[in-house]
Amino acid sequence: MTVSWTLFLVGVLLLLLGVYCSWTAGRLDRLHHRVATARASLETELTRRSALVSELAGSGVLDPASSLLLLDAAHRARTANSDERERSESALTRAIGVTGTDVEPWAAELGTAMRRVQLARRFHNDIVVSTRELRRRRFVTWFRLAGHAPMPSTIELEDGS
Repeated sequence: MTVSWTLFLVGVLLLLLGVYCSWTAGRLDRLHHRVATARASLETELTRRSALVSELAGSGVLDPASSLLLLDAAHRARTANSDERERSESALTRAIGVTGTDVEPWAAELGTAMRRVQLARRFHNDIVVSTRELRRRRFVTWFRLAGHAPMPSTIELEDGS
């Protein structure tokens, strides 16, 4: 009788362990998907900001030196590879801050674009931090519940915040 109860308890514990592993692996999968979605959203906002800056620089409302500075920074940000992307986006933010981009019809649009980049970056980094915290738990590493997914990384760039 005691052997059957012991086997029953071991079976229940294994079942609970399996359910917990399955739930945690599903949660990790959802977090990784959210990281990818947030990354894509950030990339979209950075591209929109770069396009807006290029349009502003070509509009003729700024002096030629400011226009060239903004066009160059926007072009570098748009064409940068993944290793240089953060540095070139930060340079674009600095160029926006240095030039007189407070021209009336453009100031509100550019301010909105800058805020959207800030929010997208913060949202991305918050999700990355949550994912990394879950992946660092002993239980997750012991049972390799993250699979072969790469560890996500935060994006550190000057975004005017």
